[in-house]
Amino acid sequence: MQMNLCLSGLAGCYAKVEYPAVLQEAIARIREAHPDAVTFNEACRADVALIARRTGYHFRFSAVIYHGRDLPCIKPGGRGLFGDAVLTKSSIQNSDSHAFAAQAGPEQRQWLCAGTRMGVEVCTAHLASPERDEAAANAPQCAQLAAMLARRSAAHTVIFGGDVNRLSSCAPPSFWTRTDRSGRQDPGSQQIYGTAALRMPSARVLPAVHTDHDVLLVSARIATGR
Repeated sequence: MQMNLCLSGLAGCYAKVEYPAVLQEAIARIREAHPDAVTFNEACRADVALIARRTGYHFRFSAVIYHGRDLPCIKPGGRGLFGDAVLTKSSIQNSDSHAFAAQAGPEQRQWLCAGTRMGVEVCTAHLASPERDEAAANAPQCAQLAAMLARRSAAHTVIFGGDVNRLSSCAPPSFWTRTDRSGRQDPGSQQIYGTAALRMPSARVLPAVHTDHDVLLVSARIATGR
């Protein structure tokens, strides 16, 4: 399950969030679908911790640098730093996060991966937006994301979910791609990729009331023997 929650309190989309209704909506979606993994963009650490606690998931969070420093979430405050997150049913054994080489605009874009006990690595990223001051960084970030996922898939089954801010896929050639193209809100920008070990992928877009992106849910079967 991939969600962009628009939780910083600074972005224009936050007017739609109606905090804490956005958290209640996310919790409800997770409880309804019972996904093995959830990827979050535009999240806040304390909010992610609350969602994980209420749903019984493990999580890893990676703070995003904004204008050269950490960005505390506001309206209300006390919600921790702004960033990306991964939630998993299976316990998390390790995690890794790095900034992309190409950057533009105030927000330092990055990727986050978490390795689980069941041997599946779950990754997320929020790539540069189409805004004039950021757009040039999107294509090189997409290329680096594809190379990173290909490299990690040599040793693990990999699933990626994120808001890539583009319609074309950043998946390596050996991965499948599913998107939220049928959604009402910013269709096509949220994408989920998986390795061949994750078979028969099917996608559903679930409407979201309290954020500016719908929810992308993909189901796939893990092949035995890997």
